[in-house]
Amino acid sequence: MCGILGYSGKFSQEHLANGLNILSHRGPDGKGIYVNEHAGIGLAHTRLSILDLTKSGAQPMASLDGRIVIIFNGEIYNFKELRKTLESDGFRFRSRSDTEVLLNLYIKEKTDMLSKLNGIFAFAIWDEKNRYLFIARDNFGVKPLYYCATKRGVIFASEIKALLPFASQIEGFADLDVHSLYRYLSFLWCPGEGTPLKAVRKLPPGTAMLVREGKIERRWTWYHLPPFHGVKKELSKRCAIEGTLAHLRRGVHRQMVADVPVGAFLSGGLDSSAVVAMAQEVNPDIACFTIKSEGPHEDGVTDDFPYAKKAAKHLGVNLHVVNISPEQMARDIERMVFQLDEPLGDAAPLNVLYICKLAKEQGIKVLLSGTGGDDLFTGYRRHYAVALDRFWLRIPRGLRSIFKRMTNGLDKRKAWQRRIWKFFESANLDGDERLVNYFFWISETESLSLFTDEIREEIKNVLAAAPFLEFLRPLPKSVSPLARMLTLEQRFFLADHNLLYTDKMSMATGVEVRVPFLDLELVEFAAHIPDNLKQHGSCGKWVLKKAMEAYLPHEVIYRPKTGFGAPLRRWMRHELHPLLNDVLSVESLKRRGLFDPLSVQKLIEANNSGALDVSHSLLSLLCIEIWCRKFVDSSIS
Repeated sequence: MCGILGYSGKFSQEHLANGLNILSHRGPDGKGIYVNEHAGIGLAHTRLSILDLTKSGAQPMASLDGRIVIIFNGEIYNFKELRKTLESDGFRFRSRSDTEVLLNLYIKEKTDMLSKLNGIFAFAIWDEKNRYLFIARDNFGVKPLYYCATKRGVIFASEIKALLPFASQIEGFADLDVHSLYRYLSFLWCPGEGTPLKAVRKLPPGTAMLVREGKIERRWTWYHLPPFHGVKKELSKRCAIEGTLAHLRRGVHRQMVADVPVGAFLSGGLDSSAVVAMAQEVNPDIACFTIKSEGPHEDGVTDDFPYAKKAAKHLGVNLHVVNISPEQMARDIERMVFQLDEPLGDAAPLNVLYICKLAKEQGIKVLLSGTGGDDLFTGYRRHYAVALDRFWLRIPRGLRSIFKRMTNGLDKRKAWQRRIWKFFESANLDGDERLVNYFFWISETESLSLFTDEIREEIKNVLAAAPFLEFLRPLPKSVSPLARMLTLEQRFFLADHNLLYTDKMSMATGVEVRVPFLDLELVEFAAHIPDNLKQHGSCGKWVLKKAMEAYLPHEVIYRPKTGFGAPLRRWMRHELHPLLNDVLSVESLKRRGLFDPLSVQKLIEANNSGALDVSHSLLSLLCIEIWCRKFVDSSIS
């Protein structure tokens, strides 16, 4: 696991070196640069050594004849099988790394190599003979890749901050993408390819491109999620349960391959506990890590720590605990925004940061995570809501609209009333628009009202949900609403939110996080499981729960669903209030020119008085302004 940076075009080698230094946290074990001045190619790599810790695994790595050069961030879990095949075809190896397997596989297969890979990756390969850069990102977007296509050429990197040294060479680099900012505010994260900068895009998951002489010659989607293939769901209960267990076991075991110690997250939830149970079959003494939050918990949030202790005791694993105070978390918000590269309005990334920091102090370089379980097997409240739609949608739309108006006045400070309001909030919508509406944190009307008149005019015709709807459009109509929702989770909520912050916060400490639930074979298998074996009435993730009954305590498997318990509502009135008053002051907002100072101040006052519960929207506004200070102001200063 590493950091990569490169260009094709007329860019400065000094900027390449500076960008690589910015990425040093992603790879403290070594770094290297390859430059071909004649071709206008620069490739840089900073290394976190996981496989083949010797110099033989260093990057950039060149082929035996020196004509193919690769930089690679990630892990290829089936590299040993691929290597055997390549060796039987006559390929010779100088290292034990998966990087060299990728290099030789490209020589053999060229761009067709992608279909052979099971892993997490973002890589770039310079082919001197064909005079192009081949750039690709893994199936589900576990590893990030940003790029910037300009008149001078194309630059790309694992993180946006590594592109900042090039800002002086790129006209309009610091121009804000207000369409994307509109989406960050609407969803707390930005679905799709957008970033806060017009010049910088995210390469989507399962996508590749060829860059020749500083121009993108071709870009294509090489992987499509299973529902786009018209998957049949004919598995019996027994086959679904046994297959889920077998594929999860295989995925976890496969992802424990490393030449360094491997540990695991253990939150006490089903997903992380299931991963640890399977991992223990390979390493009975696997080190596990969890968070213990001090202070009271928010209404509707269950304390994870007691369940983590129960799971650890049942499995007999050593549980390392990070004790975190609300004051510390509030102090780290600014650091969080900088490390994330994007202004996600969510405090959950701090959880990953603290655990990975402790793991690194304990000598652990790799952690297994339960991320992805909810996105494959259901588990979010919106999945139950979608399952109920078949009853709800029988009611005429006009009557549903009346129910919506009746619930608008509920007290959203109370968890149960928030959930009722959210369910009825989509009452007047049908089809894909109804599904997408569950992802909104505040309505488009509410989001628009917070922008200045000038910005509002620019985005008034922008559909915040467009990336979701466009993605679903080619999906066969026969695909069920629940399967459509899970497809959105896998493409957007995972790649643009959960996986994004997991990567950025873990790599900030020099730790690699692997996600066994996103093992390619497990994802493909899960798509064949009938909906009612995933969301079984009010029981989400039913098939996984049944699969784990022989391995985990009943109270861990069937515990209440919860999210990260950051006391955000209290933060906004106490620990974060000074920062809020500074960053979102009238003077600050006027200088930036994005948000209307009067509207924002009214929102803060309403939240303070308890008239509204808009803590997450305030955090989103806060993070956007912090992001602008750290990325825009610094790049033009």
